[in-house]
Amino acid sequence: MLEKALRGGRYYWTLIGFLSLAMFVGLLAYLFQMREGLTVTGLSRDVPWGFYIAQFTFLVGVAASAVMVVLPYYLHNHKSFGRLTVLGEFLAIAACGMCMLFVFVDMGQPTRVLNVMLHPTFNSLMFWDFLVLSGYLLLNVVISQVTFGAERKGVPPPRWIKPVIVLSIPWAVSIHTVTAFLYSGLEARAFWMTAILAPRFLASAFASGPSLLIILCLIVRRFTNFDPGREAIRTLSQIVTYALLINVFFVSVELFTGLYRRIHEHVEHFEYLFFGLEGKQALVPWMWTSQLFVLAALIVLLIPKLRKNDTILFVTCFAVVIAIWIEKGLGMVITGFIPSPLGRLTEYAPTPPELLISLGIYAFGALVLTVLYKIATSIREEIELG
Repeated sequence: MLEKALRGGRYYWTLIGFLSLAMFVGLLAYLFQMREGLTVTGLSRDVPWGFYIAQFTFLVGVAASAVMVVLPYYLHNHKSFGRLTVLGEFLAIAACGMCMLFVFVDMGQPTRVLNVMLHPTFNSLMFWDFLVLSGYLLLNVVISQVTFGAERKGVPPPRWIKPVIVLSIPWAVSIHTVTAFLYSGLEARAFWMTAILAPRFLASAFASGPSLLIILCLIVRRFTNFDPGREAIRTLSQIVTYALLINVFFVSVELFTGLYRRIHEHVEHFEYLFFGLEGKQALVPWMWTSQLFVLAALIVLLIPKLRKNDTILFVTCFAVVIAIWIEKGLGMVITGFIPSPLGRLTEYAPTPPELLISLGIYAFGALVLTVLYKIATSIREEIELG
C-alpha cells in the first residue's frame, strides 16, 4: 500500500515539500534547544509546563476522539461511518505521534524519555500516560492495517480483530482520563484540583476531534475523488454539537463552584484568565476569543439549516478547534501555574525556538496524515472504480 504515497500531482508534492521544510526548521530549532538547554524556552521555576505540554494535552484529546467513529461503526453497525472510520483512525495515529514528540521535546534531553520506560515509577501518572498512549497508538495501527487491508482485498476482516477494536474503545477514554489525572493529582495546584476535570477533558475532546475530522473530510472530498459520505459528516456535526454543549455546561459548573462560593484559590485563576491580575493579562484576549468562538459555533450548530451548509460547517468546526485549543491548552495548562502556590505572578510566553519546534512537530503530524490519507483515498478510489 505504501506505493500509493509515491504517486501524486503537483499540489500533493508541493504540500509534501512544504511540510518537510517545516520539519527541517523544527529539527534545527530542537538541536539548538538540546545544545543550550530549556533556558531557550519561556519556562521558569514558577511555570515548568508551557506550550509543549499545552499541545500535548490538546492532541491527546484529538487522538481519543477517534472513538466517536469507531464505536458507532463497529459496535452499533452504523453503516454510514464505514467510509470515514479509517480516516478517524489515521488521525488518531498522527495525533499520538505528535503527543509523544511534544513530551520528548519538553523533557529536554532524549535520555530522560528512555528513563521513563527503563526505570519505571509505577506510582507516577506520567509513566502510565506514556504507557496508555503508546498502547493506543499500537492499537490504531493494527486495527487500521488489518481492517483496511481486508477491505482492499474484498474479504471480511479476521475474527480476532473484533476484540481488539472493542478494547480500543475504553482505551481511548483512558488516555485522556490519565492525562486529566496528571493535573488533578497535583495537590498544590488548586485550579486543577477538581473531580470534573477528566469529564471536561473528554467532552472537549469529543467536540474538537470530530470537528477536525469533519474539516479533513471536507478537504478530502474537495481535492480527491473520494467522498467520505454526507450522512456521516452530518452525524459527526451532531456529535460535535452535543459534546460542545456538555463542555460548556461543565465549564459553567466550575465557574459557579469557584465564584459563587468565592473559593479564593479558584477565583484568582479565573480572574487572571478573563480579567488579569495586578496588570498581568497575557491570556485575557486569548480566553475571550475562545469564548466568542464557542458562542458563535454553538449558535450555528444548533440551527440545522446552517449546520448542513458545508462552507458554514467548515468555518464553524475550525472555530471549535481553535476555541478548545485555547481553552484546554493555553488556558488550562498555563493558568494552573499562575499565580503560583506562593502567590507569585510569573507570566509565560513561548519563545521563537518553542514555536519553531512546535511547528516542526505539527508538520510531522500533517505529513504522516497526508501520506496515510493519500493511501486511503487512492485505494478507496480503486475499489469504487473496480
